[in-house]
Amino acid sequence: MLDLSKYKVILASNSPRRKELLTGLDFNYEIKVLPDIDESFPYYLQGADIAIHVARKKADAYHPEDNALLITADTMVLLEGEVYGKPKDENDAKRMLRGLSGKTHIVATGVCITTKEKQRVFGVTSEVRFAKLEEDEIEYYVAKYKPLDKAGAYGVQEWIGYIAVEYISGSYYNIMGLPIQRLYQELKNF
Repeated sequence: MLDLSKYKVILASNSPRRKELLTGLDFNYEIKVLPDIDESFPYYLQGADIAIHVARKKADAYHPEDNALLITADTMVLLEGEVYGKPKDENDAKRMLRGLSGKTHIVATGVCITTKEKQRVFGVTSEVRFAKLEEDEIEYYVAKYKPLDKAGAYGVQEWIGYIAVEYISGSYYNIMGLPIQRLYQELKNF
């Protein structure tokens, strides 16, 4: 059984999905988010290595107290060599969804666990196949659900996931933004 009682656990994320998933592990934690962390990455990184790099950069921006255990994460969607982060605006969200329509993409999440003494970083990928979306479905989803805070402009747990996701290989929770089963195992062995 996981015992984090010696730590003050901090989730460095404003994501409601990450909060929901971490809460499901039944331990106390607090939210602490620093503004304006640079999420850029070197051009030569690819796939999950990008998400891992950004998760580590987020962690490195913090200076944990003696008993703090910090959890940072970054999720992105990868399609045919292109990185889909959070859309800039509604038009960008629609562009992303048009790109994902009828295709298989990868969702990659990098997670970093940091204390004053050590750091562990890992990545998880999941494969998702979308059905072909009609333009009115894309318009409806973007207008109603405002997916501007989601990598790839979609939340698998929302309406678009119900109508578009034909196939998943890997962690569903990774697609939501935090591979919670893997995080639990990593925390047990930290």
